Amino acid sequence: MGPTGPGANQRIDQWLWFARITKSRTLAQALVVRGKVRVNRIKIDKPSTPVKPGDVLTLVLGPTVRSLEIVAIGARRGPATEARLLFNDLIKVSPRASSRETIVSDSLDAPPSGVRAGGTGRPTKRERRQIDRLKSRSEL
Repeated sequence: MGPTGPGANQRIDQWLWFARITKSRTLAQALVVRGKVRVNRIKIDKPSTPVKPGDVLTLVLGPTVRSLEIVAIGARRGPATEARLLFNDLIKVSPRASSRETIVSDSLDAPPSGVRAGGTGRPTKRERRQIDRLKSRSEL
């Protein structure tokens, strides 16, 4: 970990990379430039924006929104166990998370989106092979 004193701060793109939120620092910069990051509810557009322990980040990563509280400033991009110590995930702690979990568990009863009803759409590879076997038998 890096310095955690009262004046300690770090660039947002560098912190996102150290915390393993993004795979590279370039991707972290692109995330910030596209306006997908907020620091303490303020949208930022500069990768050089400083962050410090106590700041709350709101990140839009694809279809999900993550809310993270910065606990420490990173000194290097270390293993995942070390990176996990740099932040607290606020979504898991909030009471709204439990209501989200019940919604997700209710939706598990529905069939997965990749499974389609039989006889609809294009045949799968397995179905196509079965059709080919059936056709080759009928030609004999």
